[in-house]
Amino acid sequence: MNAMSPKRSQILALTCALTGLLGGSGARASAEAVDRATRQALELDAQPKQGAQLFQAQCSRCHGSAAQGNAARAIPALAGQRFKYLVRQLANFAGEERESAPMHRVLMQKEMQRPQAWVDVAAYLNNLPATHRAETGDGTRVALGRGIFHEQCASCHRADAHGDADGFVPSLRNQHYSYLVNQLDKLADGWRHNVDEDLVLFWRSLEEKDVQATADYLSRLKGQGTPHKSLRQDGVAVD
Repeated sequence: MNAMSPKRSQILALTCALTGLLGGSGARASAEAVDRATRQALELDAQPKQGAQLFQAQCSRCHGSAAQGNAARAIPALAGQRFKYLVRQLANFAGEERESAPMHRVLMQKEMQRPQAWVDVAAYLNNLPATHRAETGDGTRVALGRGIFHEQCASCHRADAHGDADGFVPSLRNQHYSYLVNQLDKLADGWRHNVDEDLVLFWRSLEEKDVQATADYLSRLKGQGTPHKSLRQDGVAVD
């Protein structure tokens, strides 16, 4: 097992000091720590208004003020994405279970180091209307992409690509083609460290035209996800 990089150790140690959860060494310990941090975060009451302020200050420069993403830079649309999935991904970036230098820098900011910030931002994004102007591919292999998705992916992401019942599998609808291609390529290259190995091997086995076809099919799917009904500390529901 490779030794943890100084940068990764610094991020985990910092989050450990703030949450009392992240710690240990090596990839396995990191994955377990991210799981614990995610569970702790999901026990908190989300406050979307606070999340809106954090998002605009820390995230909108890349993702856009309405979280519609940037297709030209392969930056995802986050509006309407699933609440639990978003919380989990923020924890993944904080623990470097996902590779992204820009996201690592964001999660190192003081305002974003607390799990409370993760649930606040996730609740805000989850309640935003999803984009209906997602970038699509050239349309030449949509049928191929449909077949690959329904044969290999629908069992987890569901037939309409809205995600699983528990909320940790992402919706793949309303997403930019360029981002989907980018992430499928990165998944095959090991940029997501806690993804099932069989899934990684499957995407590595495909030709690039298959990846592009699947991304093109998905980029054409529309539909709003289920908004997260969050609570303030006093128990009042927040839409």
